[in-house]
Amino acid sequence: MARQWIISFLLAGLTSVTSFSQDTDNDVRIRSLVKEYGQAEAVLRLTARSEIDNLSRHVSILDVRGDSVILSLSPRDLNWFIGRHYAYTIREQKMPRGLVSASSLAKALTWDAYPTYAQYDSLMQSFISTYPDLCTLDTIGTSINGKLVLALRITAAGATSETRPEVFYTSTMHGNETGGYILMLRLADYLLRNYPADSRVKDLVDNLRIWINPLANPDGTYNSGNIISNPVRYNANGVDLNRNFPDPLQTDNVLEKENTDMVNFMKKHRFVISANFHSGVEVVNYPWDRWLNKLHADNAWFNEISRAYADTVHVYSPTGYMTYLENGVTRGAVWYVVYGGRQDYVTQQLHGREVTIEVDDQYITPASQLPALWESNRRSLLGYLENALYGVHGQVSDSTSGLPVVAKVFIDGHDKDTSEVYSDTEHGLFVRMLSPGIWPFTFSAKGYRDTSVYVTVYTGQRTDLNIVLKKKTQSDTVNTALLYPNPATSSLNALVPVAVAGDAEILITDQAGRLVIGYTTEIVSGTPVIIDISGLSPGIYQAEFRNSRKRAFCRGRFIVIK
Repeated sequence: MARQWIISFLLAGLTSVTSFSQDTDNDVRIRSLVKEYGQAEAVLRLTARSEIDNLSRHVSILDVRGDSVILSLSPRDLNWFIGRHYAYTIREQKMPRGLVSASSLAKALTWDAYPTYAQYDSLMQSFISTYPDLCTLDTIGTSINGKLVLALRITAAGATSETRPEVFYTSTMHGNETGGYILMLRLADYLLRNYPADSRVKDLVDNLRIWINPLANPDGTYNSGNIISNPVRYNANGVDLNRNFPDPLQTDNVLEKENTDMVNFMKKHRFVISANFHSGVEVVNYPWDRWLNKLHADNAWFNEISRAYADTVHVYSPTGYMTYLENGVTRGAVWYVVYGGRQDYVTQQLHGREVTIEVDDQYITPASQLPALWESNRRSLLGYLENALYGVHGQVSDSTSGLPVVAKVFIDGHDKDTSEVYSDTEHGLFVRMLSPGIWPFTFSAKGYRDTSVYVTVYTGQRTDLNIVLKKKTQSDTVNTALLYPNPATSSLNALVPVAVAGDAEILITDQAGRLVIGYTTEIVSGTPVIIDISGLSPGIYQAEFRNSRKRAFCRGRFIVIK
């Protein structure tokens, strides 16, 4: 990685993490590098995953290859690292080669040179002046040093424009990872120039609101002023922005200004799908980043869309490009654990779907290689956004007024750990992307009766759904089953409301939302159903009884003891 501007020292002879470094010259040298460049890189050997995870809580890990951990140090975390007395070697950096600044705005638009900061601002402005019917420009916020963090929205004008799903691409959260910066600018230009002549572009622009933020950390990229000459990973405070998002495992995490602005922007838009772009290796990284032994409910779907991105790249790129780890794809924590990362924040706390895409094993893509980088990734960039066109698209409304309803959209026996989505406040719209299959949806909203339906999802197709919720009244039967004995050991008796009687499904799920028992039987009103639970492990379970013909169901919780 970083072939053009990092010289690797030999790793031989490294001692264990518990020993003191034998060469204090390393500490002096690494302090000098951090002072000169604003960052430095070190390599150490760690074999225990717990040690790597602890290191990840305090410094920015760049890569883990076997027992070699490659990390970046800023002025903020240097003292902590040196105080730990790790045995390490230094990866010294030189000024990047092949980094060509555009001499004019016209030159920048040839995409084989890097724009100055002023040219970048002019490029974004030129998009909205040249294509006023297709795009608008928004300011997410400003950096610590007052540079603009910009986002371009691309969508075709029309009556449905404000109800289209919103998607988001963002790049260069790490200021010295520049390939994605140019990819995003060129993608915006490509979408605008090729609409409506290119049918694939037209489909995206007609049916989505596409947001593109090419440069999330302008202070890091333009660290030296108006041109890119000494970019750094960190923001002006020396903080790694991709280790600084809200994280339930780091309750004392204070957000940097750039991330506060970004969080507010993403909360406002609640993107259906998103991706953030980096460099340093070549791989598509999907959630979870911080949990090794826990899978996202949509883990299979995440793997599918990540695999599609990498496999498409392989068709249009030189041999060997984006083949790292599992041939260009990894679940984040399998590689190494990250705390305070953006993709996990978006996916867990905003109920979104985000991946991290590393597009070049060089941090600074040489200007001459930028066109090839675009050709390798262009089709994959379009294909990833197309995922938002598929799956289940629906609207939830009130049965009497027809007004939108904010509802929880939950897949029984599947969703867990906040993987559910919600209909929006303005239109009651939602999108739920899923692998192909038949899925049991339940729609819940405060003051309304739950509504459950089965929905079929097809590969590469959209399923539309219109859900009308009825308000609860005092005469409504409480949707609760009487379960006894509770706790139970080998069998469970269930009495259900008369509305559920008849041919009904019995679904038992565990605390993780996994279906452990499921079958259909006839339920007689007033007669308890006897359920065999002898095969269940001790724990808390939910029993659901569902009569699809009557569109009625009830639920109850019970405990299994042995």
